[in-house]
Amino acid sequence: MIRVLVVDDHDVVRSGLTALLSAELGIQVVGQAADGPAALAEAERLRPDVALLDIDLPGVDGIAVATRLAQTLPGCRTLMLTALDRPGHLRRALAAGAAGYLLKSATPAQTADAIRRIVAGGRVIDARMHGEADGPSPLTAKEAEALRLAAGGAHAREIAADLFLSVGTVRNRLSSAVGKLHARTLVDALRIAGHNGWL
Repeated sequence: MIRVLVVDDHDVVRSGLTALLSAELGIQVVGQAADGPAALAEAERLRPDVALLDIDLPGVDGIAVATRLAQTLPGCRTLMLTALDRPGHLRRALAAGAAGYLLKSATPAQTADAIRRIVAGGRVIDARMHGEADGPSPLTAKEAEALRLAAGGAHAREIAADLFLSVGTVRNRLSSAVGKLHARTLVDALRIAGHNGWL
């Protein structure tokens, strides 16, 4: 019997997944959680074979949960089940140790099959995401950090104050990011980086 922990912040989704998976032969849902900290606590308490994680969780996001589980409960495989179809999220999830990445439009049978395959030691990536794990972000960590702050509405002067840098250094990083992303403007660069999950 494969023991599964279902983690999603939407009650309807969590309840629906629990009901659907419980109807599958050889799968038992042993617990549920609605946020990152609860997911970590329940995983520690229940020791499931699989944690089915949404990425967009309150408190601690699903990728951070996957990272922690890989460190503290290596026997628990993680399967991301998310609406986020961006290549950057897929890469980050796999780097965090996730064994699978499915989009929420997957059928119950596909989800159950993915659970069985990762427990058997395999890796599952949603067919719609194939080829997306290639091509890492062209941005340096410092460029991405400056872009993230700009995406939050901060101006170069505010970013400089936050990062203890000169305004010129911040402008150089933003300009470099715009160039690397082949964007026309900073707004365009933010759109491209956001779409690819690089922020």
